[in-house]
Amino acid sequence: MSEHIPGLHHVTAIAGDPQHNVDFYTGVLGLRLVKLTVNFDDPGTYHLYFGDEAGRPGTLLSFFPWPGAHRGRRGTGQATTVSFSVPGTSLGYWTERLKRHGVASEGPRTRLTEEVLPFTDPDGLHLELVTHGGGASRAPRNGGPIPPEVAICGFFGVTLSEEGFERTAASLTDILGFRLIAEENNRFRFSSAEGGPGTLLDVVCVPDTNRGKVAVGTVHHVAWRAPGQDAVAGLRERLAGAGFNVTPLIDRRYFRSIYFREPGGVLFEIATDAPGFTVDESADQLGSRLMLPPWLDVVRARVEYALPPLRIPQPVQAR
Repeated sequence: MSEHIPGLHHVTAIAGDPQHNVDFYTGVLGLRLVKLTVNFDDPGTYHLYFGDEAGRPGTLLSFFPWPGAHRGRRGTGQATTVSFSVPGTSLGYWTERLKRHGVASEGPRTRLTEEVLPFTDPDGLHLELVTHGGGASRAPRNGGPIPPEVAICGFFGVTLSEEGFERTAASLTDILGFRLIAEENNRFRFSSAEGGPGTLLDVVCVPDTNRGKVAVGTVHHVAWRAPGQDAVAGLRERLAGAGFNVTPLIDRRYFRSIYFREPGGVLFEIATDAPGFTVDESADQLGSRLMLPPWLDVVRARVEYALPPLRIPQPVQAR
């Protein structure tokens, strides 16, 4: 097909306390808070985007913080693991760093062709740092608290937990253009575009597992990249023609996107690369203050009053 998915755009999850969320992802993992805004559909909730220094697609993990909400449940019909790519000799550094910050990790362990260090964030979201033979798909973040030679290099991939396999697999390959590239027991690895870190989707078949429940500590949706609105329109036409209930194109200010659920129940988004996060603030000021779309900026005082206070991290030197 002419439309193709170059890889992951972003992953959005649910957090609890927004300050704990910011402190962990900027202070412990060394990501940059690249956009401080609100959920456009629920302006009383922050939308926090973390990524590399420029907020490039393929590096972005974002959160809706729900203070005081109950923990969710990982299970089928969910994206259950978010995996970051790190340089090949860095897992020793990360094991010690996580331990120093009171974060328990499991491993490192070997899976397929990579070494994996699993751990969870303060809300129970399941994360991994992954090294692999193919090298990083992009340069590590510069200017953060982590030395560049061991810093996170964007996404490696995501893992879906599914009750079944065939219908999800068929939608990935026949409609979205993914390729099945590896198998290990009940894990099936798919890749978009030319493959490699940032393009990978693992489907784990776990029919005896309970259905997942989206709340604090779970993934809300997985967003895939599209080069532009024409590509999104082409993919939307294919999805609708195959019987998927897909939204119209929605303006998210920093990208345009559509949403639909794959056959196993995971919410997918397809988002454009442009216009990006510098549409409303300069690159050096990304994440430094609350940014609102025009229709909310006119009631800024009311929006700010409804949000909990949040301390924005100051730049720190790598160590």
